[in-house]
Amino acid sequence: MTQQDVSEVSVHINDTAVTVEQGTTLLQAARLAGVEIPTLCWAENLTPVNACRLCVVEQEGTRALIPSCSRLCEDGIRVETDSDRVRHSRRMILEFLASTNDLSQSAELQEWAESYQIDLDRYISPEKNNDEVKIEDDLFVRAYDRCVLCYKCVEACGDDAQHSFAIAIAGRGFDARVSTEYEVELPESACVYCGNCVGVCPTNALQFKVEFDLRESDEWRPEDQSTTETICSYCGVGCSLELHTQNNQIFKVTSPSDHSVTSGHLCIKGRFGWQYVHAPKYEPSKKS
Repeated sequence: MTQQDVSEVSVHINDTAVTVEQGTTLLQAARLAGVEIPTLCWAENLTPVNACRLCVVEQEGTRALIPSCSRLCEDGIRVETDSDRVRHSRRMILEFLASTNDLSQSAELQEWAESYQIDLDRYISPEKNNDEVKIEDDLFVRAYDRCVLCYKCVEACGDDAQHSFAIAIAGRGFDARVSTEYEVELPESACVYCGNCVGVCPTNALQFKVEFDLRESDEWRPEDQSTTETICSYCGVGCSLELHTQNNQIFKVTSPSDHSVTSGHLCIKGRFGWQYVHAPKYEPSKKS
């Protein structure tokens, strides 16, 4: 057996044989095979935390459904990604999320909810989360009624990107929230305002203040929006930026998660330091 043979494994995904390198997850193998699996807490630039269980699949010979985002491929295994049992599990998870959270600003979750034909009235208790939006500065807001506890922001703030460890999950059960230490205000915490938590949030629970203001004033118009790629002008690192604009006004800045320099993460200047683009024009005073 050659070294190349040792480093590869073959799995069957929905009766389709896929050969991948060792260390490949089932989710990655499925995508290579053209099979779509829904995800929520997974991101290509973050470590899988297995929190949402939306990506579960059914492996032949196992009792429980397994998370495809973190389970590595093993030679010869067979998995089903869309069996009745899998669909039932995903539908239940989506119904649980919709019963307590506002998912209206998550296009991906809305798409999955429609695909799995969830019953929005199935669970009527507990009542929806109605926490007030936290607005502490002009950079971003925290809307906990949209937070699904996916852990993405916690991971981005911790080992996966910023290493600030300013936030964590506090509380238990229905009282669980993403919080700063001792629930202090953001300026008093270890937060450095890099905005990487905002960049990975899948539900707009963390949102640019400019975008929030546009939505609140009913001026949010996706049909008038565009994205322009450029390079950050603050230093020589070469971070790639995506400027999201509406009527030539920037409302948020992101970076591609597959970019070799940023992996989707930015510093405070790259993420929020674009106001100079819209600086007021200088008008010299008229001499009398």
